[in-house]
Amino acid sequence: MTQRSPTQILAALARQRILVIGDVFLDEYVFGHATRLSREAPIPVLEFDRRTYIPGGAANPANNIAALGAAAMQAAVVGDDAEGQQLIDLLRGAGVDPGCILTDANRPTTVKTRIISESSLRFSQQLARIDRIDRNPIGESIGAALIERLSERMPQIDAVLCSDYISGLLTPPLVQQIVTLCAEHRVLLTVDAQGELAKYSGASLIRCNNDEAAAYLGRKITSEDEYRRALDELLELLKPELMIVTRGRDGLSIQGRRQPYQHIRAHRVEAADTTGAGDTFIAVMTLALAADIDPLTAANLANYAAGLVVRRIGNAVVTPDELVQGIAHETD
Repeated sequence: MTQRSPTQILAALARQRILVIGDVFLDEYVFGHATRLSREAPIPVLEFDRRTYIPGGAANPANNIAALGAAAMQAAVVGDDAEGQQLIDLLRGAGVDPGCILTDANRPTTVKTRIISESSLRFSQQLARIDRIDRNPIGESIGAALIERLSERMPQIDAVLCSDYISGLLTPPLVQQIVTLCAEHRVLLTVDAQGELAKYSGASLIRCNNDEAAAYLGRKITSEDEYRRALDELLELLKPELMIVTRGRDGLSIQGRRQPYQHIRAHRVEAADTTGAGDTFIAVMTLALAADIDPLTAANLANYAAGLVVRRIGNAVVTPDELVQGIAHETD
């Protein structure tokens, strides 16, 4: 464990400069109160209360990084539309630098609308979600322009975080160019991976969930011995410095080239909404590794932070004060 105090660790995190690249969304939350069942179908009728908008997808880890006082830069593609501009404005208002966000007139901004029923007697309940999304891969010219922006920023950053929501931005050719750029500039590259894991071969850290690891290896992973073997294989096949497989309610497994296998249990909390927990985890993990905090302490801290945000509705962020409490807990 590190000998630094909680305030020293938080200050070290806040000194980091992280560029987040990935699929960004405008998350819309529509809240109402259920008054009765509809006569048209067996569904509740909601009386509208309010509507809020939050940066989602790869914009959420950037938002988390900025909330902890660090420098966050966003690289992404949005549509040439009002929703894209609204997302850029929200990020700028949260302290995220949107200078690497490109617009594409042929691609609409992704909007995810969640319909939430509120009640004073129980947790809020999500009734439905509507996605307006184009999952086609970005064009070569847009990809080349993104790489040009990243190349310009490389001397100014401490880490690149790839947040993959399988929505067309992080294509295999683009990812391999990012891996090469980070290696050339000796910049930490962390990945919150979904879908095709092989394209991230050579990243510093790859995080995936149990289902993704099982799909890649072609078998189920359930017992502790199976997790040990799985992480051995993932390290050999994907060649990251550090591999993390998240296990839902069972926490996570971590192993690296200089980090022995470890199972970290999840914090037992009553979850109101698991949306964004993975984003908070990878944001804090990236900051901690960039600040030269050892992987096991970093993973415990990120795990604690993720446990905080699931208590809230929507893409929440962890505050510096909350994280200081987590640091104190992990370094006792």
